[in-house]
Amino acid sequence: MANAQRHERFDVDDYFGVQRTADLPDPEPLITNLTRCVIEILAGARELEQIARWITDDVYTKLARRVSFAARSRALKRAPAQRPRLTILSIRTFEPDAGIVEATVVVQMPQRVRAVALRLEGLDSRWRATSISVL
Repeated sequence: MANAQRHERFDVDDYFGVQRTADLPDPEPLITNLTRCVIEILAGARELEQIARWITDDVYTKLARRVSFAARSRALKRAPAQRPRLTILSIRTFEPDAGIVEATVVVQMPQRVRAVALRLEGLDSRWRATSISVL
């Protein structure tokens, strides 16, 4: 019975699950690169798989749906996929807790200005985006 009780206290996620990390490098280069990549992915000029390492599965699934909608819209308009010309106008970051960064990036493109909101969390010794919204 003593062995059974000892095994009940063992939590597999404590050893093999995603581990939170607080001591990470400056997130701004990743914020800039992810923003550029996400805009290019939605425009059809880049593959979503290229950023899979830096986003969570949930974000990947949501972006995949949006990419599908964007591709369908381009097909209906008979518009080719093109690499967008963009300029990052501003980046605002906020750290609500250790190992968490929330950022808002304003991006200017020839026809419009967009905002990209990101949430990065320190997971498994690197920054990973747990939320990305393109407005």
